[in-house]
Amino acid sequence: MVEQDVLSATIEAYDAAAHAYTQLFRDVLRDSPLDRAIMGVFAEAVSASGNGQVADLGCGPGHVTAYLDELGLAAFGVDASPVMIELARQAYPGLRFEVGSMTALDIADGVLGGVLSRWSIIHTPPQELPVILAEFHRVLAPGGHLLIGFSASEDPSHPTQIFDHAVAPAYRWWPDHLAAMLRRSGLPEVARVVREPQPTDRRQFKEVHLLTRKA
Repeated sequence: MVEQDVLSATIEAYDAAAHAYTQLFRDVLRDSPLDRAIMGVFAEAVSASGNGQVADLGCGPGHVTAYLDELGLAAFGVDASPVMIELARQAYPGLRFEVGSMTALDIADGVLGGVLSRWSIIHTPPQELPVILAEFHRVLAPGGHLLIGFSASEDPSHPTQIFDHAVAPAYRWWPDHLAAMLRRSGLPEVARVVREPQPTDRRQFKEVHLLTRKA
């Protein structure tokens, strides 16, 4: 299990920042055609499997879950922050949102066509990440897809690097290292997208999206 003090501190920090976070990121997909394109590829891959049920893990205030719903997926959101979940339920009353931890998901084995993890692993201590990846694998049906987004480390000799996130301490990952971890978890890489930092970005980190598929 992820260390309880780390998890509790992260939940407390996101509860406190939830309203400001919602205001800051509510239009993030509208302003990012690349992110919309990545979501579109993910949605098509999930739909092609014949199982459109998708969990948005670390859903925050629900805006991405709602976008997946617009793409025709049966999407629902899970987040460890009760305040985030309450805001998501208020904004999107027709969708399902639940408080939960990625280390022990209240989801049956092998029922999902897709899992979205959009910057939801960044606060996980590196030694604890295999627990979460195993949960992703467990809840996916054979042939199901995972789309995982994260900030990239620049030094392959240090596959994880801690940085001062605005809400809670966070980690960057060397993409090949994380891809290898996913492969060992039964989720081999299908494709990746790397977004170079832009002058207007608050942090000058590469952003990486890995699309994987459960064999």
